[in-house]
Amino acid sequence: MAKKFLNTITIITMALAVLIVSAFGLFSVNLNELMDKWQHGIRVLVYLKAGVSDDNRRTLEDQIRRLKGVSGIAFISKEEGLARMKERIRILDAILADLDKNPLPDTFEVSLDAAFLEPVRIDEILSAIHKMVSVEEVAYGKVWLSRFTGLMNLFRVAGMAMGGLFIMAAIFIVANTIRLMLYSRQQEIEIMRLIGASDHFIKMPFYIQGLIQGFLGGALGLAVLYGLFSVASIRIGEYLPIGIKGIRYFSPMMILSIMASAMLVGWIGCYLSLKGFLKR
Repeated sequence: MAKKFLNTITIITMALAVLIVSAFGLFSVNLNELMDKWQHGIRVLVYLKAGVSDDNRRTLEDQIRRLKGVSGIAFISKEEGLARMKERIRILDAILADLDKNPLPDTFEVSLDAAFLEPVRIDEILSAIHKMVSVEEVAYGKVWLSRFTGLMNLFRVAGMAMGGLFIMAAIFIVANTIRLMLYSRQQEIEIMRLIGASDHFIKMPFYIQGLIQGFLGGALGLAVLYGLFSVASIRIGEYLPIGIKGIRYFSPMMILSIMASAMLVGWIGCYLSLKGFLKR
């Protein structure tokens, strides 16, 4: 009964370690993918001054198009901009309906080459555009991008720290579980040695036990994570930006890697326990 309880505690601890580490990893994978898509879809918005003539607008468009790093440019009139705002933010319909005049400026939406998506290069392009005649303001969400990147890095560090603590706890519990079983079978092991059993022969069942505990803990942790993922993906999908299909789960190769890592943790705990016991 005690052995079953110890094995159950070991498997649950292993499952918690896998669940926490994998959850942070899954969040990080989807966040990186979202950031990558967002960065490659960056649009620099160039707001024009009021009263710019069509000729001046076309001249400005040609100047921007010739800048190094600009892959495309589209003109958005203030009427079209207001229509887009109403479509994307429907809650503002009632507010915008009472406006006497359109408050939005005419705008150019500028697309950038993938090679120019670094903050320094974007700033260079923005600075060149801002100096042009007829340009009122230029924006692309630099502050939001910097804060979001910093939050992601903080989240990764926290995830690695918590995951590391749970992995160490799992190794410790596996080692102590195996050690207790070794003490309960101490006489049996001594008899096996007296009749000529090698250390390898004695160790093998315990190594197999450690691997099985790691496998079951990894499978349980990933199963719980998949259940949470299935529920979250439905809810999160409603709030994702246009063009992003949804969050994704680990690939089969990644799942195998996690399972192998969990089994390795079980093996390490077993190894540490056997190493000290058989020496004595």
